[in-house]
Amino acid sequence: MRAETRTRGSAGDPPAPPAVLVDAEAGVRPLAAGAAARRALSAHPALLLVGIVLASLNMRAALAGVAPLVGEISAAFGLSATASSLVTSVPVLFLGVGALVAPTLGRRFGAERVLLAALLLLAVGILARVLPSVYALYGGGILVGTAIALLNVLMPGLIKRDFPDRAAAMTSVYTGAMIAGATVAAAAAVPLEKALGGGWEGSLGFWSLLAVLAAVAWLPQVLIARGRTGHEVRAVPAAATRRVSVWRSALAWQVTLFMGLQSLWSYVLIAWMPTIFTDHGMSRSTAGVVFALNNLVQVAGAFVVPLLAGRMRSQRPLIVLVTTLVGAGYAGLMVAPVEGAWLWAAVLGVGQGGAVGLALTLIVLRSGDAVTAARLSGMAQTVGYLLAAAGPLAAGALHQATGSWTLPLGVVLGVCAAALTVGLFAARDRTV
Repeated sequence: MRAETRTRGSAGDPPAPPAVLVDAEAGVRPLAAGAAARRALSAHPALLLVGIVLASLNMRAALAGVAPLVGEISAAFGLSATASSLVTSVPVLFLGVGALVAPTLGRRFGAERVLLAALLLLAVGILARVLPSVYALYGGGILVGTAIALLNVLMPGLIKRDFPDRAAAMTSVYTGAMIAGATVAAAAAVPLEKALGGGWEGSLGFWSLLAVLAAVAWLPQVLIARGRTGHEVRAVPAAATRRVSVWRSALAWQVTLFMGLQSLWSYVLIAWMPTIFTDHGMSRSTAGVVFALNNLVQVAGAFVVPLLAGRMRSQRPLIVLVTTLVGAGYAGLMVAPVEGAWLWAAVLGVGQGGAVGLALTLIVLRSGDAVTAARLSGMAQTVGYLLAAAGPLAAGALHQATGSWTLPLGVVLGVCAAALTVGLFAARDRTV
């Protein structure tokens, strides 16, 4: 492993604020045609803003909207708990796979075209999941996960590129819209099922309309920039530029594992939280609303924790805070899942939102430059989502084997302990 370096100079230096947006195009520079395309796009800020908001609404809705319907989907296809967990695990797995190719596609075809293609792919994937075939159900999940991965990786860099002076404000808009999409999808899943004729297919397929609407909003931007794709070239690094292999860095692996473990505990909840409640006697509609609250409350943690992290030399207190909150919430689900449902959903939401915000901020704080940050972001998202995909599957298998949620929830408490341990290392005042 390579030696790590401290992030600050002297003891009296103030901490640098976090640049929470990692550009997937770091290390490339636009040619004249590319620069002209960007100027043309920035001349239409309203188009950009509408496109960003609508695309961001889609970045979690297709995942959150399926959780309250897992029981009906499983019954329709005769799936076991393990097999039904694949409904949510497969998209998460392809969040990691898609993150591998997103930067290359963005450089080759331009971010606008790739984002448009991702939204159309998302609409197709959502519709494929409602076809009367279990293969289409899982195949649609592959398309959904790949499409969201492209949005995940390219959207922050696009915001950083086109709103350099308002990046923080646009980050709030982007993350707020993303969580709002998940909240509405979770709360509306059961009511939509009833309103559209009582079948889960209509409720699940409804969100393809949102993806199509977002694609229409992106089309003018693609037309403005048409003929100017493939306009970036890899910048030649200066002789003094550090060449860092993040895959050989212990610190990079610590950041990556924290990203993966916090993603794992979140995707277990995305997959199974409504089912845990309904298995203990709660109505499906109430379980969906409690799950929506969990998504909504994540905004608070995701907003506050990164701001605090940027003002601290070591983020260890925040690691302790978010893992403790999540651990307390999971423990509450074990001992009083229905009686304390609203409290546990809120506690978990603050912890989940804070953890993901902290994980993304650590990527930047632990990186010595923008190019390293982009590489570490790619590593953390790829490995992290691949690790997270095991969570819903393992929880479903353990539930099927034991007939109870006690053991699966207990295992996730162990994940919280592991995240605390590795997070304390990742939060040290060092850089890759």
